[in-house]
Amino acid sequence: MFYGLSNYIKKILPKRLFYRALLIVAAPIILLQITISIVFFDSLWIKTNKGMTKALIGEIKFFLDAYENEEYEKDNLIKLFKEHHNFKVRFQTFGNLPEAEKERWFSPMDRTLRRELKTKFSEYWFDTTSYKEIIELKIKYLNGYFEFFIPKNRVTNTSARLFALWITLPAFLLIAVALIFLKNQTRPIINLAKASEKFGRGEDIDEFRPSGALEIRQAGFEFDRMRKRIIRHLNQRSEMLSGISHDLRTPLTRIKLKLAFIKDKKISEKLSEDVEEMEKMLNEYLQFASSTSSEKTTNFNLSDLILLTINKYEDQTLKHKIQKNIFLNGKKNLIVRCLDNIINNAIKYAQNIEISLSKLNKNLIILVEDDGPGVPQEEIENVFKPFYKINKGRGDSKSSVGLGLSIASDVVRSHGGNITLEKSKLKGLKVKISLPC
Repeated sequence: MFYGLSNYIKKILPKRLFYRALLIVAAPIILLQITISIVFFDSLWIKTNKGMTKALIGEIKFFLDAYENEEYEKDNLIKLFKEHHNFKVRFQTFGNLPEAEKERWFSPMDRTLRRELKTKFSEYWFDTTSYKEIIELKIKYLNGYFEFFIPKNRVTNTSARLFALWITLPAFLLIAVALIFLKNQTRPIINLAKASEKFGRGEDIDEFRPSGALEIRQAGFEFDRMRKRIIRHLNQRSEMLSGISHDLRTPLTRIKLKLAFIKDKKISEKLSEDVEEMEKMLNEYLQFASSTSSEKTTNFNLSDLILLTINKYEDQTLKHKIQKNIFLNGKKNLIVRCLDNIINNAIKYAQNIEISLSKLNKNLIILVEDDGPGVPQEEIENVFKPFYKINKGRGDSKSSVGLGLSIASDVVRSHGGNITLEKSKLKGLKVKISLPC
């Protein structure tokens, strides 16, 4: 039971830290104001109004009793009550009371008046809404009725409005001050989250300056240190691979020159194949080393980019279904490299290939499906590892060194996306790339 209740509370609570903190600050203030208002309304305002109404009805009862006494002159009595009790009295000789309107149960004034009149009079009628500052009261007397015009301040306490004003304004003032302070406290956390997101996508970050409370500053400082360590490690890896690849090109060039002087054509051809294989491997090493390109992020038309990439192959087996005018904020050249690697793999192993691009909610979905042999389920995680090949035979090594999918995965993840391998509807492999809009 408590688990279900906890889940329900989690669903209705705000998700962002700023609004949760605001709720923690504002909820006690609002509850306190409501409690004070209820106590005031019940113990002071209602009881005061009840006493004032009871005193007024007593005065009216006294007036009617005095009016029935023959010792008092009627006109002088009405004049006396007008001067000293502040309400007008008029006697209608003949007439009936108006029909009672629908009771205003939500009005404390009406409820109190009705309750006190019932205890003193059998027939009465009153109206508290027709006049802004006057209550009209009619009480049956003989064949007619008495009509009283009474100021509302005789039955209600006007300090209630001032109390409501003074209790509401400070509450709003405190919440406004809390909003300003909470905004300043949550801004460093938001900046840290944005910097982490940009760094995760491979974008350049200006010098990050930790700010805010001590704990937030410490988290920002540690993030900045981690970011610099990762960048240093990636640069070292890229420089090492680039250096090795460039250094090996010189001896390969010399080997090519020497092969031209070998008279035995069979030996020359075999050695040339090995040299070409080594050159291809070096090119893929350089491509892998530059997969963390320092290219600037731009907003470009992904639909046009995919169509240009497909048309470049001039292959009739490539069918496509591309939704028009879909834009992506990312690194254009890296996306092209990723698509090239995936399409090259599909062309190498399949006869029919289908490529599609669509927008689903807040994600862009790129699908590359083929009718090739596919990838065994147990090898799906391994094929994204650098230099890993399912078939390690010599024939396969000539065409690839196992970096294509690894580079594609790095590119997709650097854009905050995800790449998965599934069974294709063409009975082959389906590569699914999901990128955030």
